[in-house]
Amino acid sequence: MKIDIIIYSFVLVLIPLFISYKHRLYIEKELFINSIRALIQLTLLGFILGILFKIKNPIFYIPVILFMLLYSSYIAKKRTGFLFSSAFYSISLSTIIILTTMLLLKIISFKPYEFIPISGMIIGNSLNTYTLTIERLKREITLQKELIESFIAIGDTLQNALKIMQKQAVKAALIPVNNMLQTIGVVAIPGITTGMLLAGASPLKAVSYQIVIIYMLVSINTFSALFGSYFFIKVKNEAFN
Repeated sequence: MKIDIIIYSFVLVLIPLFISYKHRLYIEKELFINSIRALIQLTLLGFILGILFKIKNPIFYIPVILFMLLYSSYIAKKRTGFLFSSAFYSISLSTIIILTTMLLLKIISFKPYEFIPISGMIIGNSLNTYTLTIERLKREITLQKELIESFIAIGDTLQNALKIMQKQAVKAALIPVNNMLQTIGVVAIPGITTGMLLAGASPLKAVSYQIVIIYMLVSINTFSALFGSYFFIKVKNEAFN
C-alpha cells in the first residue's frame, strides 16, 4: 500500500474543501468526513479481500454477498425514505439475475477475485439506480398530483395513473448509463480499463474486460429501475386501496 501517494492525493480533497469554505457552501464538513470514511472503508476492504481471496469454497461467499445486499438496502432506505424491503427485493432480484446470467454464460466464474468484485460492482450500481428511480418517482408524483387525481376521478386505478410516472422515472434513472455509452472510449477512459492499463495489461485485453462490465451495467441499471419502480407503485397502490 503506497501511503505517500494516498497522502499526496488528499490535496485533491482539500481543494474542494477550501472552495466550499470560501464560497460558504457549507458542505466541507460532510466532504471531509466522507473522504476519511472512504479511506477507512477502502483500507479495510483491501485487508478483507486479501482474506476472502484465499477462500476456495463458494458457499462462504453467501454471507459476504448478503451483507452487501443488506447494507446497500439500508443505504437506499436512508436516502429515499422508502421501505427497506422494497430496496432489498429490488437490489437482490437484479443482482441474482445478472450474476446468474454471467455465471451460466461463463463470463465470470466462482473464483473469488472474479465473483466478489463483480458482485460488489453490480450491487453498488443497483443501489444508485434504485435511489435515482425512487427519488424521481416521488418527485413526479408530487408535481403531477392533479393528473393522478384526474385518473382516479374517472374511475381508473392509482396503479395505472402511476405507470406514466414510472416510465419517466425509469428513463431519468437510465440517463447516466446512456451518457456513459455515448461518451465511453471517446471522452472518457473508464475505470476498469485505466486500472488494467496501470497494472500493465495490454490495451485490447483491458478494453475487452471493460466492454463486459459496460454491458453488465446496462442490464443491472435497467433491472434495478424496473424492479424499484414496480415495488414502489405496488406499495402505494396497496396503501391507497
